[in-house]
Amino acid sequence: MLDTWAVLAYLQAEPAAQGVRQVLRRARRGEVSILFSIINFGECLYVIERRHGVQRALSDANTIDQLALEVVPADRPLVFAAARLKACYPISYADAFAAALAKQHRATLMTGDPEFRAVEREIAVHWLPTRRE
Repeated sequence: MLDTWAVLAYLQAEPAAQGVRQVLRRARRGEVSILFSIINFGECLYVIERRHGVQRALSDANTIDQLALEVVPADRPLVFAAARLKACYPISYADAFAAALAKQHRATLMTGDPEFRAVEREIAVHWLPTRRE
């Protein structure tokens, strides 16, 4: 599954985009499923709007909609799981949703966001290269 960090890296053609592109290709071929929380979708949109304006955010929302992602709604069990992770670990609320979704589905989370180091005991993380690497 992907988090906000990974999707933004893909959209902005950062070094980590290569790894994201590879897994998206596999998903288009039906080899894997890629989960993405609706909460993280929203986080992507506000980050893009702050950096580049509303028109870019709307354009990138359409791009995200075309990706081979399964956008997962925030139902009550996911909200409770995210709240518990947020209460126990120093991560953002949106990151708590990504971690909770990964845990709920026993999925590996692809990210380069160092906040997820705090929850590596809870979920599997595939680390993407950061800008500095």
